[in-house]
Amino acid sequence: MTVNDDSFTNWKNREEIAESMIPLIGKLHRERDVTVLLHSRSLVNKSVVSILKTHRFARQIAGEELSVTETMPFLKALTTLDLGPSQIDLGMLATLYQADERGLSVEEFTAEAVAGATGEGRIERREPRDVVLYGFGRIGRLVARLLIEKAGSGNGLRLRAIVVRGGGAQDIVKRASLLRRDSIHGQFQGTITVDEDSSTIFANGNAVKVIYADDPSHVDYTEYGIRDAILIDNTGKWRDREGLSQHLRPGIEKVVLTAPGKGDVPNIVHGVNHDTIKPDEQILSCASCTTNAIVPPLKAMDDEYGVLRGHVETVHSFTNDQNLLDNYHKSERRGRSAPLNMVITETGAASAVAKALPDLKARITGSSIRVPVPDVSIAILNLQLARETTREEVHRYLRDVSLTSPLKRQIDFITAPDAVSSDFIGSRHASIVDAGALKVDGDNAILYLWYDNEFGYSCQVVRVVQYVSGVEYPTYPAYPATSL
Repeated sequence: MTVNDDSFTNWKNREEIAESMIPLIGKLHRERDVTVLLHSRSLVNKSVVSILKTHRFARQIAGEELSVTETMPFLKALTTLDLGPSQIDLGMLATLYQADERGLSVEEFTAEAVAGATGEGRIERREPRDVVLYGFGRIGRLVARLLIEKAGSGNGLRLRAIVVRGGGAQDIVKRASLLRRDSIHGQFQGTITVDEDSSTIFANGNAVKVIYADDPSHVDYTEYGIRDAILIDNTGKWRDREGLSQHLRPGIEKVVLTAPGKGDVPNIVHGVNHDTIKPDEQILSCASCTTNAIVPPLKAMDDEYGVLRGHVETVHSFTNDQNLLDNYHKSERRGRSAPLNMVITETGAASAVAKALPDLKARITGSSIRVPVPDVSIAILNLQLARETTREEVHRYLRDVSLTSPLKRQIDFITAPDAVSSDFIGSRHASIVDAGALKVDGDNAILYLWYDNEFGYSCQVVRVVQYVSGVEYPTYPAYPATSL
């Protein structure tokens, strides 16, 4: 048998194992609210090839691929345990098991590593929490996709309604079509049907009522059976407490804004300051996509090296706020054609850092250039550090942060030398460190941070909503004591 034959046989064997993993992962998710991860990447509803590709990501840890032959025994061990709702990382299990010298079996080690998700101390299933989307634009539709995807066994979050301004003929059909097909993010993963008579969209079995209203005060959500819901405002029309309070109608308990909040509205970046949300807080903001991209790595760098000052330059994809062709706009430059020009504009991300990181004493400045791409942006974070370091040290540190720290859902790490913006469409991280572009000279470090300003940000929004709803389940194994 030739080397080529050996390689092909090995691939087919791994395909067979990955195929056998799918029903086990699905059953854990549907019946027990357990999300199986591989180094923070979900394996739920993934294809055979996607599972194998996710295993290749482990090359960034030890320089070699993590095989499904190594993770399958841990997955089988999980199916024998009486698990409660949780997230369990097969990659972390395999990595920690390799370093463990006690001679435990895979079954023994797995039971010990996920002990918090079993027995009397485990979390019990909760009733699903109602969610309402106010506005159904770029972020609204992506958040809808995520909520439907995460419905799982029916527990957790449940998208109940979408509120939009009244449209013309076949309005609901057109909105459902925009949910079904997206020029950037591709097809909706599932089935969508519409009942025009009841103004309802059925997405993967989830009945989502479409409510037409020109003003928040016109809606009584209890009329639609909605109770204690979290409303996500995707319009950005109101950004202060007074304006957002209009959403606190019958049936709505909390309001989450998908834009920077003004005044005393808390600006939350999940992974950094979400644990500061007060239980009785009814109105909060998820800040901006750029703030979510720069704050986690900024925190990581400040924790390890100290940051004295910094500047962020964002090279940002164009948005609906700009004109397709030259036309009047209230801003100085945004009236010029978005797909034909680079447009210098302002960003509030730098000033928003203080709200998310109040303990950071460094002064952070910022500016932005809109460029002719429809999605994925890059933030160039130029930092003066409190101590000198080396490129190798920062490279190793940020890689470890992305893999084993509490920020690993926010910070990703890429070593591909030919990576470009379109490679990051669909990334679920708040930002991705480009290792090849990293520059360090003494006490100066320049980080290049890619981010999907649509989908990655939407993932951060959903994480905040999960947290305030009490359905953000713990991850096992727990982070090592040496983690950030």
